[in-house]
Amino acid sequence: SERAKAAGAAVEVDISALNPGEKLTVEWRGKPVWIMKRSPEQLESLKKIEGQLADPASDRTAYPTPEYAKNAHRSIKPEIMVAVGICTHLGCSPGDKFATGPQPSLPDDWTGGFLCACHGSTFDLAGRVFKNKPAPDNLEVPPHMYLSDTKLIIGEDKKA
Repeated sequence: SERAKAAGAAVEVDISALNPGEKLTVEWRGKPVWIMKRSPEQLESLKKIEGQLADPASDRTAYPTPEYAKNAHRSIKPEIMVAVGICTHLGCSPGDKFATGPQPSLPDDWTGGFLCACHGSTFDLAGRVFKNKPAPDNLEVPPHMYLSDTKLIIGEDKKA
């Protein structure tokens, strides 16, 4: 049906207005997809915490990471994160915790990321889950590709 096709259709997103440190959310297949433009400082913080992560190289296969996102920043372009904003534990949507440092429910050396307040799972700014948390896997990276420097399509990639 047309409705079924529309529900699974790719979504085109203009990211030209996205500034460093900002995130926007779009809907794809009924799921929230986060697109975040990370600042140079936020990108640098990803390297400092790899030892604290459950799956830093995104090797687990429950939510396979596309080859183009199998890198330290889990993205095609280092500064742009694209991830499904659904916790891999029980399907809640984690909240933004971009501020660094000590905060309730977060470690004192927090470098920014996402907190699923329901059961305490934490994710870094690449969507990688920290060790010893209820979430078993990193956030899903949906198929996506760039149509231009400022246009992104979610739900399609060059292999599709």
